[in-house]
Amino acid sequence: MAIELSDELIKLEQAAWAEIQAKELTADTAIAVQAAVTAHAQATRQSRYDVEMALKKQVRGAAD
Repeated sequence: MAIELSDELIKLEQAAWAEIQAKELTADTAIAVQAAVTAHAQATRQSRYDVEMALKKQVRGAAD
């Protein structure tokens, strides 16, 4: 089953990835992404790990 990701999740991960690449990732950004991933996983009854991996794959592609 494919994991559907919300626009909000994608935007949060894009912001985190940009900060990571600039070596400026903040705790607030990381916490926001993790909270959103957890909430999405619970709402859709999917594994948090699977949601996070699908999100990273979509945003980061082969870079991760």
